[in-house]
Amino acid sequence: MPKVSRYRIFSKTSSTPRRPFESERIDRELKLLGEYGLKNKREVWRVQLALAKIRKTARTLLTLPEDDPKRVLEGDALLRRLKRTGILDEEKNSIEYALQLKVEDFLERRLQTIIHKEGIATSIHHARILIKQKHIRVGKQMVDVPSFLVRVDSEKHISWVPGSALNPNGDGKLGRVAKRKAKSKKTKEEGADE
Repeated sequence: MPKVSRYRIFSKTSSTPRRPFESERIDRELKLLGEYGLKNKREVWRVQLALAKIRKTARTLLTLPEDDPKRVLEGDALLRRLKRTGILDEEKNSIEYALQLKVEDFLERRLQTIIHKEGIATSIHHARILIKQKHIRVGKQMVDVPSFLVRVDSEKHISWVPGSALNPNGDGKLGRVAKRKAKSKKTKEEGADE
């Protein structure tokens, strides 16, 4: 029988740790899970892999001479991308700053964290539920992914989905319980009129 090769048409989004039972790492990950309301450790590992790729790119660019066109072009692109997502501050204009990034810098830019910090949700877990139940939009697009990285210019456009039952402005549809209460109130009024 011929050998069948399996080729991936996608890259892995997370990588598991080399030492699975290292107590310091486990405690650090559990702290991040609780602080940022993450579902599982794979969400932490996914951010760690993204950070590792950025750091690797920055390290290779720093080995090139400063006037190298590849370093200038790719370095500016890397810094622009990090600034657009808000991971890197606007005044940090060097590739060395990309090496100083931490996992927390990425987790701070998640939609779930920003909704909690803006006060739309009462807790970080409440923020996750609001997003998963499709009550939140960024711009005109409804977003139901808590790990959505919010760009700096999109941050001011986070709002409730029109028609959301939880919208505090009250312009949304009635929820299940509110409909039932309104219906019972209407029948009581009709019974009292007769």
